[in-house]
Amino acid sequence: MAIRSLLLPLALLVLAASSAAVAELKIGFYTNTCPDAEKIVREEMAKIIAAAPSLAGPLLRLHFHDCFVRGCDASVLLESTDGNVAEKDAKPNKSLRGFGSVERVKAKLEAACPGIVSCADVLTLMSRDAVVLAKGPFWPVALGRRDGRVSSAIEASNELPPASGDVPLLAKIFASKGLDLKDLVVLSGAHTLGTAHCPSFADRLYNNTGGNGTYGLVDPSLDSNYADKLRLKCKSVDDRTMLSEMDPGSFKTFDTSYYRHVAKRRGLFRSDAALLFDDTTKDYVQRIATGKFDDEFFKDFSASMIKMGDVGVLTGAEGEIRKKCYAPN
Repeated sequence: MAIRSLLLPLALLVLAASSAAVAELKIGFYTNTCPDAEKIVREEMAKIIAAAPSLAGPLLRLHFHDCFVRGCDASVLLESTDGNVAEKDAKPNKSLRGFGSVERVKAKLEAACPGIVSCADVLTLMSRDAVVLAKGPFWPVALGRRDGRVSSAIEASNELPPASGDVPLLAKIFASKGLDLKDLVVLSGAHTLGTAHCPSFADRLYNNTGGNGTYGLVDPSLDSNYADKLRLKCKSVDDRTMLSEMDPGSFKTFDTSYYRHVAKRRGLFRSDAALLFDDTTKDYVQRIATGKFDDEFFKDFSASMIKMGDVGVLTGAEGEIRKKCYAPN
């Protein structure tokens, strides 16, 4: 309760600042200018995921990382230049994937409706369709976002929620985007899809200090049997070759098994484990982990994704509609 009460004024300020832009987003935005836009995205996404089911998670993550830096303006897709290091080259974004898939979908839209559909809308639609194709929920996407022209690796490094974060830190970052504690625990459920490289969690396996000063111990908040399995894959904190499933046994399917892993202290990241150390997030994890409230989680996830997709959007005459998602016009 304390976290929520402290962060409420900040969240209200963020929401007020963005409400005017969000009001310009609408369902069916391209009805007259590119009526088949959503169909084109959906059909191309079906081909992409059929060929590479493991891309669902990375495409969802790409949208998440975009919205948390400068809002949902496709700035994460921009390439670095001689005079600027872009978001995609920031350390937290080095493992992002799916850029080629975004360009593929954008090319289809450009062929049908040149200069009409923004990369920001493309990425938002692709993330929704990735979830649907992974057997997750469908939600309506209001469109009309425009593309940003600025992308900064420094901003990405400073603003993205860290995988090592605790709930107070993560809640503060979420509040700065107009998202609350429930959005935090619900959107963490996106970890049901995808894989992670060892450096993002291996510090939990090797870099912990015991009460007697012993170094190199396993994080006590991590189930010891699960930790043993992870150590077989990740030989050190610097092992960049191996991948681990974020939701073991179900990493290509959008479901609630992530919460069952977290409830058993088998969440991969420190940020997953942290959900059990706050009463509000712990209650939600344990409720969904029962397997009796899958429909509730699907509704909650849809609602939180809609909120996140509205963060910091550019509309009207702001920004531009890029021809290629990797470079400004």
